[in-house]
Amino acid sequence: MSTIIREAYTEDNIAIAELSRTALGYACEDALVRDRLAALDKEREAVFVAETDGIVTGFIHIERYTVLYYETMANILGLAVSAAHRRRGIATMLIRAAEGWAADQGIRLVRLNSGGSRSGAHEFYRSMGYKDEKMQIRSLKELR
Repeated sequence: MSTIIREAYTEDNIAIAELSRTALGYACEDALVRDRLAALDKEREAVFVAETDGIVTGFIHIERYTVLYYETMANILGLAVSAAHRRRGIATMLIRAAEGWAADQGIRLVRLNSGGSRSGAHEFYRSMGYKDEKMQIRSLKELR
């Protein structure tokens, strides 16, 4: 098997939406991903996919993250690898691509959030040099 990492195309929307549903558990529509990829602000964000033997097997979405109280960071917004292709180094390649993008932007810090129940992902991130910083509760409010 041969895997390459490349920037995502708009046409990768179906594979990315499927990975979002199956690997991350989000109710994600193909059309939403297509529209988001088409409107990607390449000055501020990037999406990379892993392509294994011509099939998209993973993706990562990273953005420039600027707040008033800390230096600019890169924020990993999503990372997923298909269950059939895990433990083959694909997530590592995707993380390295995202970190390379951040470094090219002059950014020194990368942050990410991971759901509390994803203990395997937490161990993976630690193995990549990420340190647990704090525990958080995410709150959402639907506006009508």
